[in-house]
Amino acid sequence: MATFFIKHTTKYNYNAPVIDGATLTRLHPINDDNQKVISHLISITNNPFIESFIDFYNNRVGTFMVIEPHDELNIISEVEVVTSPKLIPDDSIEKAVQWEELKRIKNTIDFIDFTAHKPFKGSQEITDVILDLMLKTKSPFQAVLAICEYVYDNFEYKTGVTNVKTSLEEAWELKAGVCQDFTNVMLRMVKMLGIPARYVSGYICPNDEITRGTGATHAWIEAYIPFYGWLGFDPTNHAIANENHVRLAIGRDYGDCSPVKGVFKGSVEAEMQVTVSVKTNKTENTKQVAPEVSTVYPSNSYKRSLAEKENGGSQQQQQQQQQQ
Repeated sequence: MATFFIKHTTKYNYNAPVIDGATLTRLHPINDDNQKVISHLISITNNPFIESFIDFYNNRVGTFMVIEPHDELNIISEVEVVTSPKLIPDDSIEKAVQWEELKRIKNTIDFIDFTAHKPFKGSQEITDVILDLMLKTKSPFQAVLAICEYVYDNFEYKTGVTNVKTSLEEAWELKAGVCQDFTNVMLRMVKMLGIPARYVSGYICPNDEITRGTGATHAWIEAYIPFYGWLGFDPTNHAIANENHVRLAIGRDYGDCSPVKGVFKGSVEAEMQVTVSVKTNKTENTKQVAPEVSTVYPSNSYKRSLAEKENGGSQQQQQQQQQQ
């Protein structure tokens, strides 16, 4: 078992006061047999009341409003969590039986959201990779491991070349990006192989082997292994997601798992800053002091909606953080 103390700070600064801010958060870590939340505190500018509900994918979602004029919004989430390693599939069941089980469950209500996908420009290339790697001759578990290795080996981890809105097509063509891009690519490849896969948002608690994705929230996938269940794979680090990965939310894609998103009224420019720090006990120095992820958007939805404001509308979207 491992214990982590995680502090996740999101700061929005506006160049003029805004009002009627409504924010939705997915900052409540998943609580299950392999991840126990010991304590969780969220602090927010103006101390608004936080309502919460469970969404369709069983994530706890928080919502709050700050209606008073404000030129900054700080959201600080502090978590103590204990993680336990998951047993790796023994993979002893005959491969043909496992693939047949995947065909059987493909369109059932529990899995259809995690198998459905649409063709994109890189679909034929992915089909060719599946054939070249002879993935259908492997067990589903070994096939997903091979895809994880393929993405890690063929995509460059490079910050600044993509953003939170980068499409799958762009990431595939660039063959570069950060964990959000690696995850989107692997997600599609696994689905095209016929294996259910879902997006996971959370934190990475680095060790000697796992180093990429620090300083912000992290992303990876979970694939469904027949007769075993869901297992996490981190293509950014070429690793099975285990006790060093703390899960916040699961869903079809980033849109289902975004840690913070919202709207407000006011035609402004905004700056978003995100930091994530991890300690293994309360008194030690910060194990991972992340460089601040700072994104300035002088020309984005705020600017584009000025025309709407002239027509009587002034509701703006809060910027979202790209997962690293």
